[in-house]
Amino acid sequence: MINTTHFSSRLKKILDYYSLSASAFAETIAVQRSSISHILSGRNKPSLEFLTKVLNAFPEIDLLWLLSGEGDFHKTSTTPRVEVSNTSASTPIHTTPPNTKIPTETAPIERIIIFYKDGTCKNYEMNDSK
Repeated sequence: MINTTHFSSRLKKILDYYSLSASAFAETIAVQRSSISHILSGRNKPSLEFLTKVLNAFPEIDLLWLLSGEGDFHKTSTTPRVEVSNTSASTPIHTTPPNTKIPTETAPIERIIIFYKDGTCKNYEMNDSK
């Protein structure tokens, strides 16, 4: 669980490092200014969507540090980054991790997971009955 007091101090460190006001930071990550204010004051905990927006806007920030304060502020290694677009008309981005077998068109489907914009998802397991 995220400690709101410690998280707000890490968020303040990000604002200071990039010389951003809370308002400019909110605009940069596309959230309401009140969201930043509530998180900085410790009133609200950051949502997964909030964390994702921070990491998309500032990919050099280490996720573990942002969540728990452990590790370094900046990532020690650079990893490929996939931009996530908020527009529904965009073409989906498909990436394959290294050393991953790409299924053929005839490979049986095991399950399908659908992710919704509201943060929920549905998992459909496929039956092997024929």
